Amino acid sequence: MVGSLSLSLIALGCIFGGTVLGMAIRSLLPEHHLSEDSKDTVKLGTGMVATMAALVLGLLIASAKGTFDTMTTEMRQVGAKIILLNRVMDQYGPETKEARELLSRTVAATVQRIWSDEAHALAQAPVGQLGNELELLQEKLRQLSPQNDAQRWLQSRALQVSADIADAKWLLVEQFGAKSLPMPFLVLLVAWLTLIFASFGLFSPRNATVIIVLFVCAVSAAASLFLILELDQPYQGLDRISSAPLQKALMHIGK
Repeated sequence: MVGSLSLSLIALGCIFGGTVLGMAIRSLLPEHHLSEDSKDTVKLGTGMVATMAALVLGLLIASAKGTFDTMTTEMRQVGAKIILLNRVMDQYGPETKEARELLSRTVAATVQRIWSDEAHALAQAPVGQLGNELELLQEKLRQLSPQNDAQRWLQSRALQVSADIADAKWLLVEQFGAKSLPMPFLVLLVAWLTLIFASFGLFSPRNATVIIVLFVCAVSAAASLFLILELDQPYQGLDRISSAPLQKALMHIGK
């Protein structure tokens, strides 16, 4: 959240600074530079840039929201598979008690790493450590000695589901901290918005009403950038993916 808020405040300063710069330049320009023909030409160019900026902002918000929703769905699927794995091991028999306890510790540790107060906790944890628990769980499942066809099927099913969970966990590690919005692209977007607001200031009268309205518009533009940056970090920040699926799975394992 801190990074997103800082970048958004910087963007706000640049965008509203463009307005102030435009108003300052207006007082320095000769009168014929502010004629109606000049205004119409500047408005045409600004309109083109404003259209591109609006399209890009809309596409970025839609893309970030789509990615966020996809990761939320993946987390729910992981939670459901953990509940299924626990159920399969429970049906196998008391021989899987140790494996179920290991699964419970693994889920609890994952929740702690991702949703702890320190947002960088998972990033500091060694990547190999995140997969060791599930690898150990799979090893314990392979060491089971099925006594009948039903247990053999349950062992095979448990190994298959645990492999799916392991794949999802490695995907989580890869996604954590990854950013889909390149910084040069963000700088270009802020430059477009700054240019647009500079044109607003260039031909706007200098009074409190105009300045307040333009400031509110600048805040709205910066807020849209903040929303994009927040959705681009689904495991961090203010609007993060919920831990409810894993918490619910943890409750089922404890029963």
